[in-house]
Amino acid sequence: MRRVRTGGPRVAIVGCGLGGIATGVNLKRRGIDRFVIFEQSDGPGGTWWDNRYPGCEVDIPSHAYSFSFLPYDWSRTHAGQEELQRYAEHALDRFGLRRHCRFGTRVESATWDDAAGAYDVVLADGERERFDVVISCLGLLNHPRYPDWPGIEDFAGPRFHTARWEHGHDLTGKRVAVVGTGSTATQVVPAIAPQVERLFVFQRQPGWILPKGERDFTPKERALYRRFPILQKARRLYHFYRFRQMFKGYDLNGRRQRANLLACREYIRRTIDDPALREHLTPDYPWGCKRPVLATGFYPALNRDNVELVPHAVARITPKGIVDETGTEREIDVLVMATGFQPTNFLASLEVRGIGGVRIHDRWDGDATAFLGITVPGFPNFFMLYGPNTNGGFSIIAQLERQAEVAASTIARMRRRRVRAVDTKPDALARWVRWVDGQLHKNASAMEANCTNYYRSASGRNVTQWPKPHGEYYLLTKLLPRFGFSERRAR
Repeated sequence: MRRVRTGGPRVAIVGCGLGGIATGVNLKRRGIDRFVIFEQSDGPGGTWWDNRYPGCEVDIPSHAYSFSFLPYDWSRTHAGQEELQRYAEHALDRFGLRRHCRFGTRVESATWDDAAGAYDVVLADGERERFDVVISCLGLLNHPRYPDWPGIEDFAGPRFHTARWEHGHDLTGKRVAVVGTGSTATQVVPAIAPQVERLFVFQRQPGWILPKGERDFTPKERALYRRFPILQKARRLYHFYRFRQMFKGYDLNGRRQRANLLACREYIRRTIDDPALREHLTPDYPWGCKRPVLATGFYPALNRDNVELVPHAVARITPKGIVDETGTEREIDVLVMATGFQPTNFLASLEVRGIGGVRIHDRWDGDATAFLGITVPGFPNFFMLYGPNTNGGFSIIAQLERQAEVAASTIARMRRRRVRAVDTKPDALARWVRWVDGQLHKNASAMEANCTNYYRSASGRNVTQWPKPHGEYYLLTKLLPRFGFSERRAR
């Protein structure tokens, strides 16, 4: 094990996506400089490093999908993958974080040593290091879900997940199948439709879709935002306000639910030419039961002569094509899986052991919970960003900032008060989970409606979603940590 100098908490940050960057910035702001950011990829950005499929861009406005402490000269209302990855690089350099980063280094496990009051961190190459604190910034959508369709191994052509797009394959003139109609697929389809000979879009269940309204900022707009950063902040606040109004749609009996449904149906009517296709694209469940999609180009792409929506699930794969649940086979050359991720499988690539060697996955037993979505009893000095029930609230970047603030302020308190370990009170977690579950059951996203979504664990509990807009999370992360943590002083 590598020997390190003593004095003050030494922190391991796992992941250099936007959550890891926010954590590094917050630690530095509090005078904590002894930290390492481990990243298995060769550069920063997290999901914006991994996802490089055609058409990849965020569906939250750029001024909201960015750090409150780092305005940027955005070129578009909704930034694309390359610009978001550049933003991550810019943040590293702006705050002097690059020297803390170890790219191409995967963390396999973190095991708590109670006698030492520290974690033994094991890297993929077998190296071990000791850290006083471990902060996981692995993210929610970082572990692709690969389907287990019968026959998939026998498919003769290229097949790949959108999160692992293989750009070496030229799709020009090919027959391509895209399986899935979630946010990723709605970006991929219009991007590749003009290029391919034939495009089959397999849809298990339709989603409610509204246009995103993306466009390039004009040179005048960019000049104004650069000269007057306050305008960016004002625009950011406006977007958060708009989301609060939209969020009222989660009330199944409210006016906003009806207004959202009307807007989505009108968008289908106005955009889709074929009445039969409109029927296939219209969900039979409430708005908000699954994640609403913002996509401007998807519906127009489905009107193209070379694009066919297949409103059936995949039954099996043959060496030359796909058979849907009706028994119909369509021959294809390339299979693209837009089948999402494993969001309920938190910390999928990291083994964490707490007091007594207990594995955090055994503690959860398939039903992840965490106080404020950040800490778990029995796992001292361990923090998570993008943990259970923190997805949503409009901009995940804002959520990540709040979680980074909790972790950094707690570590600063440890240093100031000479605290050896901070753990979570079990009763605080129990109260938190009861409150979150109660709020979720008021929302369409948690109703037992006729929809499939990525929110629920095997138990049926919604383990991913935050049940309120961001403002409520902001307040709770400022007020509750002092009541939820217990401290053990250094000897």
